[in-house]
Amino acid sequence: MSRTKVAVIGSGNIGTDLMIKILRLSDTLEMAAMVGIDPASDGLARARRLRVPTTADGVAGLVAMPDFADIAVVFDATSAGAHKANAAALAPYGKTLVDLTPAAIGPYVVPAVNLDAHLDAHLDAGTVNMVTCGGQATIPVVAAVSRVTPVPYAEIVASIASRSAGPGTRANIDEFTETTAAAIEQVGGARRGKAIIVLNPAEPPMIMRDTVQCLIGPADHDAVRASIEQMITDVAAYVPGYRLKQPVQFTPVAPDEPVHTLLPDDATAVTTKVSVLLEVEGAAHYLPAYAGNLDIMTSAALRVAERLAAAKGARR
Repeated sequence: MSRTKVAVIGSGNIGTDLMIKILRLSDTLEMAAMVGIDPASDGLARARRLRVPTTADGVAGLVAMPDFADIAVVFDATSAGAHKANAAALAPYGKTLVDLTPAAIGPYVVPAVNLDAHLDAHLDAGTVNMVTCGGQATIPVVAAVSRVTPVPYAEIVASIASRSAGPGTRANIDEFTETTAAAIEQVGGARRGKAIIVLNPAEPPMIMRDTVQCLIGPADHDAVRASIEQMITDVAAYVPGYRLKQPVQFTPVAPDEPVHTLLPDDATAVTTKVSVLLEVEGAAHYLPAYAGNLDIMTSAALRVAERLAAAKGARR
């Protein structure tokens, strides 16, 4: 069976980890190009050692490569600002772009929640956005609650090791909070979403931890718990280090607690706070195991591209 040729733009931590995942784990994707702008980057050096074609001339260099026409999927692991320029430059060529930046161009995709809904629309061209690391970790939980009962408000806190936050992550902090909050609503199903990121400076570095809190009205707590646990299993199928840190918690909301400031104006009264504590351990293919925040992005992007490739193959 022929493999779908792909390119990775961005030779930093995320792009390099994604390249290694494709080479080690994928039976359906073929690394056709590693693209960077720094000829001395470790990512380009590793790609050359692994016999992956490279260019240090950015998207212009990618377009000029001899096998560019055969590349079907392009991953962008740069930054939100760079992705806008990259997407514009690649638009005339009909490639499918999988965006690992919080640029919010194209629909938000969280594989365990809504990938199937976007397969047909992006088989030949277009951009899908992988939200953010915090979004990939927490939005499935919000969606798991909202498929059982309405969620007027959901808040997530993503705590990642400071050492795992490179220049691109730090430059995109504002985009992280805005994009994740929007996706909590659009993909997770919450009426109102809020996202917070914490860069934890602890040494030795701490594993990625995420807290999800949903405000809900009267509901079957056993059904909510079962839905969350099933979703954890679904995500762990492509992110093996993804797990519950402790059992799901249900806390009554007192009638006089001022949660109304968090809710939409027309929201019904809430009675319960659902708290879910998660951790994400990386697979350490390239990045350290504590960098689960980066691993979940590359794992989710790999799942999206493999499903796109499978759908293309089935259509032939």
